[in-house]
Amino acid sequence: MHRFQFALLAFSALLGCTAKTRPEPLADEAAGATAAPEAEVTRGENIAPRKGLRRLTSEHLPNVVQVHSRVISGGLPESDAAFAELSKMGVRTIISVDGARPDVVAAARHGLRYVHLPHGYDGVPAERARELAKAVRELEGPVYIHCHHGKHRSPAAASVACVTAGLLDPAFALDVLELAGTSRDYRGLYQSASTARPLEAALLEELTVEFREVAPVPLLADAMVQIERTHEHLRQIAAAGWQTPVDHPDLVPAHEALLLQEHFTELLRTDEVAQQPEAFRRILEHSESAARELTELLKQSDADPAQPRPSAQLAVMAERIRTNCRLCHRQFRDNPRLKESAPNGL
Repeated sequence: MHRFQFALLAFSALLGCTAKTRPEPLADEAAGATAAPEAEVTRGENIAPRKGLRRLTSEHLPNVVQVHSRVISGGLPESDAAFAELSKMGVRTIISVDGARPDVVAAARHGLRYVHLPHGYDGVPAERARELAKAVRELEGPVYIHCHHGKHRSPAAASVACVTAGLLDPAFALDVLELAGTSRDYRGLYQSASTARPLEAALLEELTVEFREVAPVPLLADAMVQIERTHEHLRQIAAAGWQTPVDHPDLVPAHEALLLQEHFTELLRTDEVAQQPEAFRRILEHSESAARELTELLKQSDADPAQPRPSAQLAVMAERIRTNCRLCHRQFRDNPRLKESAPNGL
């Protein structure tokens, strides 16, 4: 796995901070044909919605939200009909922030360009935010940003991209996530949107980005690193009685369990995992199921804080995940005879 870790560390070293400046005037009028709007975003009486932010009706695309005249957020286009609908809406560029390999062939049949800029459920890294901002500013638009379901990562990415590019006032960044139905359980996504700030136009112009159809990221290696990091967080939480550790106040038990669940879910959607032995996929499926049960158990416990944590049940779920990890390592990483055929990156 070490050769992939070097690539991961090099990628991570690119992360930095965005500069601040005033956003450029918003352009709320649609450019080109789009699906008919269902309704303007509605919010609490003390919060004013941004004009132009609205849901769009769609026959073949899930959870479509118009964020800006150049930027639409939504879910995965899974059919020729979905790509045809995007083309009819006037979309020229599709940006996937999902970990799975984009269907560039289907997109090309409808004259659409694909760009792959994946990120996780724990937030939009600073460098990825700048790349997304440059994409929505400079690539042929309108731009459709999607994840798998269009509820969590893509609205966060669209919000962060538009704020960083100066297309959306930071005061309205969270409106995008709330309209899309992004779960508050994804604290990192909300934090990325709430802390996003415009980047100076000159710095955005100077930024050099090679927009690829498929990101050259070793997905399995990267995912395993993320899983291990989140798993370590859960070990710290377990040691603290399944509460937030005193010395690590940023670790919220249900949130960390949810991140672990999504790591497994995301991996199971990838072509890389689909090509692996059935035993490998089955271990991932069992781990995803255990992480989902762990998440639900922690959320139920949070809903009734007067009751003690069901530590024994939580420990059983955590042990199931640890057992699966050890089994996977023994079968596909640690056995020298299987090393040559191990899943790429392990």
